[in-house]
Amino acid sequence: MPPPPAPARVGRSAGPAMSDLTGIGAPETAARAGYGGAVSDLSPEQRALAEACGVATDYWDWRGRHQPVGTETVVRVLAALGVDAGTPETAAAALRERHRQRWSRMLPPSLVTRQGHTPRFAVHVPHGAPVEVWVELEDGGRWDGVRQLENWEPPQEIDGRLVGEASFEVPAGLPLGYHTLRARSEIESGAVQAAAALVVTPAWLGLPERLGDRRAWGLATQLYSVRSRGSWGVGDLADLTELAGWAARLGAGFLQVNPLHAAAPPTPDARMEPSPYLPTSRRFANPLYLRVERIPEYGYLPAAGRAEVEALRADVQERAAAADTVDRDASWAAKRAALRRVHAVPRSADRERAYAAYREREGPGLTDFATWCALAEEHGPEWPAWPEELRHPRSAAVEAFRAAHADRVDFSCWLQWVLDEQLAEAQAVALRSGLTLGVLHDLAVGVHRAGADAWALQDVFAQGVTVGAPPDAFNQLGQDWLQPPWRPDRLADSGYAPFRAMVATVLRHAGGLRVDHVIGLFRLWWVPAGNPPAAGTYVYYDHEALVGILALEAHRAGAAVVGEDLGVVQPSARAYLRERGILGTSVLWFEFEFDGDGGPLPPERWRELCLASVTTHDLPPTAGYLAGDHIRLRDSLGLLTRTLDEELAADAAERGAWLQELRWRWALGPDAGEEETVAALHRYLTWTPSRLLSVALTDAVGDRRTQNQPGTVDEYPNWRVPLTGPDGEPILLEDVVASERAARLAGVLREI
Repeated sequence: MPPPPAPARVGRSAGPAMSDLTGIGAPETAARAGYGGAVSDLSPEQRALAEACGVATDYWDWRGRHQPVGTETVVRVLAALGVDAGTPETAAAALRERHRQRWSRMLPPSLVTRQGHTPRFAVHVPHGAPVEVWVELEDGGRWDGVRQLENWEPPQEIDGRLVGEASFEVPAGLPLGYHTLRARSEIESGAVQAAAALVVTPAWLGLPERLGDRRAWGLATQLYSVRSRGSWGVGDLADLTELAGWAARLGAGFLQVNPLHAAAPPTPDARMEPSPYLPTSRRFANPLYLRVERIPEYGYLPAAGRAEVEALRADVQERAAAADTVDRDASWAAKRAALRRVHAVPRSADRERAYAAYREREGPGLTDFATWCALAEEHGPEWPAWPEELRHPRSAAVEAFRAAHADRVDFSCWLQWVLDEQLAEAQAVALRSGLTLGVLHDLAVGVHRAGADAWALQDVFAQGVTVGAPPDAFNQLGQDWLQPPWRPDRLADSGYAPFRAMVATVLRHAGGLRVDHVIGLFRLWWVPAGNPPAAGTYVYYDHEALVGILALEAHRAGAAVVGEDLGVVQPSARAYLRERGILGTSVLWFEFEFDGDGGPLPPERWRELCLASVTTHDLPPTAGYLAGDHIRLRDSLGLLTRTLDEELAADAAERGAWLQELRWRWALGPDAGEEETVAALHRYLTWTPSRLLSVALTDAVGDRRTQNQPGTVDEYPNWRVPLTGPDGEPILLEDVVASERAARLAGVLREI
């Protein structure tokens, strides 16, 4: 339905700019913390080395000011990349070593390109020696005739011998997939051979063909918060399946969920991490989301065993009904005991073969994850505190532990298998029910620095640094997310295997994938250990490779990819993602004009290749936002630097601009109530060209409580808030699917 024409805006007051609404702190706050005062006296050698390694020595901050990066920060970030830049002399030596390594390698570590492109690459062989280059295809075939190009680069003396360089180009007609580039040269002492990963990715992803030219809307939910009479105090995959069928009956095209990544198990000294955005592993899922009774072997439990499971479920349900927050620890303790009993049930021959096939497909990555789970139960969830001999997955002590605790390791492998089955069932039911895309999953930006992935893949993660964000309008001291970053060089050396495995696993049973902080595929803010967040710098990644592999896996899964590109994102990055067919993200409260009068962005000017919503999980539900609940909450938590009255006034001005916009477009009457206003805001989304529209389940049922309050940990029950109705009382899934309010809001979205 097209938007009604907007009337002339004579005398209209401009809406406040986003930077005027933050109230986070005065500029001098950051200055006192040393931000903006970094002194950089890098030598030419250090600067050249940093540039060669993709480490920024300066950047433009959120206020548009040019900022040098302190010498100590640059040196420490380079050290995390295994490079000594402590002095001009060591930096010069490191540059020479990089040159030597490049010329010593016959082939580059890996090549990632787009279908139809023909990038050139260098092959290094003994000077004057002939070389043969070909491609070994993923399906086992061979592609000859890789074309050689002119190259007049003179030979270099490397380790006492002359090495020549030849240039070739990747053939244009290669099929999509993971191939192997091979080279062979005959010299006097015999043949010299080399191989490198060659990945051919889609030039354009876009939306799956089954959607056609249609637009689609979907419901977004924090699954753990949506409890049913059958779940164990936490929303689970059976609830997800039920939600998918209900969403389809409402006319939705997808169901969007929070990250379902694995979390560290609770211990006597630590709870299960509640944030779905700080997982222990991004490749594997959280068994907390399993429905025990949906596992086939549950039906073969003896009567006494089933009675024990039912008693465990009844106890945790009773406790959940009496609690105001979601208690993951209690739920997992009960569920784990039940799953242990089901795991002990003998499997049929067919089921045993299916389990063996799953373990073979997942390979060493699954075994390493399961070993970490067993070790974490015994030594705690933070591997740097383990006995030294257990701190590396390839150590002899770890192998001995794995053999001695084979049943515990197998239990964690089995959990991932039955999770995979239930995730597959949820997507299959979603599609059969009529959801065009099915389930849209979420990929967190990183993992816990002491968790399973950080242990198993520690040779690919940088040590001594964490990921965060520089100071911005919302966090003027910067942020440290306490997550280890990938090392760009090690990713390339591995042919991007860890990234490929993670993305493929998450997409296996998905119709779409939202990528949190998608700019992290281009660059990440590295903070050396012990430094304040502002004392970091950007490290750049090969976005052609990372975005390309993401697109390839999504193409194979028949899924769309949505990049969360809110906040400070370079225009060139947004343009690149658009060029590759990756959707962006637009949240109504943030969509203001940067030119003209600064008011709400007219619907016709919103992006088409986009997932649009009114709110997001880091903001309160729309009913709470309209009431200013988030301002009062931040005041009660001591997060405001301006007075409460000043913040309420600024917030009211922003909301007033949107409400006035709706009135001018005849979408909202002067006496409209809360539900009518929420509906009108969502109707505004239908007037935009955005291909996907997302409606928070909290908005559909009239919830007001914030799921996550940035800037807090335990001061607010982040990620532990159960779904509630307009009266603030928790509601179950059975009440949700019968909600007339939700049906009325769905009627608005069906106008697209």
